Amino acid sequence: MFKYNCLNPIAQVGLDNFDANYVATDDFADADGVLVRSAVMHDMELSDKLLCVARAGAGVNNIPLDKCAEKGIVVFNTPGANANGVKELVIAGMLLASRDIVGGIEWVKENKADENIAKTAEKAKKAFAGTEIEGKKLGVIGLGAIGVKVANAAKSLHMEVYGYDPYLSINAAWSLSRDIKHVNSLDEIYENCDFITIHVPAMDSTKNYINAEAFAKMKDGVILLNFARDILVDEDALLEAIKSGKVRKYVSDFANPKTAGQDGCIVIPHLGASTEESEDNCAKMAVKEMKDYLENGNIINSVNYPACDMGICTQAARVAIFHKNIANMITKFTGLFGELNINITDMTNKSKGDYAYTMIDSESSDLDDIIKKLEAMDGVFRVRRVK
Repeated sequence: MFKYNCLNPIAQVGLDNFDANYVATDDFADADGVLVRSAVMHDMELSDKLLCVARAGAGVNNIPLDKCAEKGIVVFNTPGANANGVKELVIAGMLLASRDIVGGIEWVKENKADENIAKTAEKAKKAFAGTEIEGKKLGVIGLGAIGVKVANAAKSLHMEVYGYDPYLSINAAWSLSRDIKHVNSLDEIYENCDFITIHVPAMDSTKNYINAEAFAKMKDGVILLNFARDILVDEDALLEAIKSGKVRKYVSDFANPKTAGQDGCIVIPHLGASTEESEDNCAKMAVKEMKDYLENGNIINSVNYPACDMGICTQAARVAIFHKNIANMITKFTGLFGELNINITDMTNKSKGDYAYTMIDSESSDLDDIIKKLEAMDGVFRVRRVK
């Protein structure tokens, strides 16, 4: 029996996938698995019982990844589950910025008492007309699940699309329209594109990814869209770029005091992945990931541990070992099994940065002694008996 806790409301269509082996608990400290959306976990005490955290969404800056990794807690996210919802809002953002639709709507509200508003509007509308997006150049920085969808949608709107991603995955490459110009330099995007949209993860290394130096290289009157995270853009430099005319409009899905209400800024209250469909998709994927890990030890879409899949265990036992990614660990593990005359029937080892994950299937179910000795090894964070 596994217990799960929801730190935020999670779509019921996802929770319905838990079977009789799972029970909800309101006690965070008593949970084997936790489902979360936006709740900040950095200052929360992580119990020794906690095995995994599943983020119903893509961004994980609200979760202490290294702290979890060093306690052998797997953190999952749900890449692609909300991609369509974000893609549609990015396209809407381009239209809002290029045509000043918001300004036009506000003008109508302000002049609602005018009995001749239709006639007056004919004279006033030129100020809100803007430009079309067909034929314009769009630069997509980051070709993950969302970036690929945005690029393909923009191409179908007859835009000329440039894509930049030095870590383009095979799956993304297969999904990307062959008409997208895959460039090897950000400068190519800055120098050529009328619209730029950023879709990279928020990390220390990507903070202020778009900065004063980047703005200086952009075309005058560029439209910048940010539906990833606000920290990716140096907003002080952005506001200066708007004042100078370098940036025509900035569209962001992250309301904060610096950009809210500023001239040239269209700020949306984080609606990108808030559709019913996106929340349902994220909940279903998060629950699926959690179940496969708790029941089988398999890891997919983890942000702090490597992908690892050995299917369903058909042997007497399965052990999962969380450890540092350092030399000679596998030799120590297998040597210990040999010393105790326990036959290994299957094994896999994967690593991700500083952390590694090893699963071992055994013919023997009598593993209490070996688990104690594995736990005592230098470099081992946690040993989990899966079966």
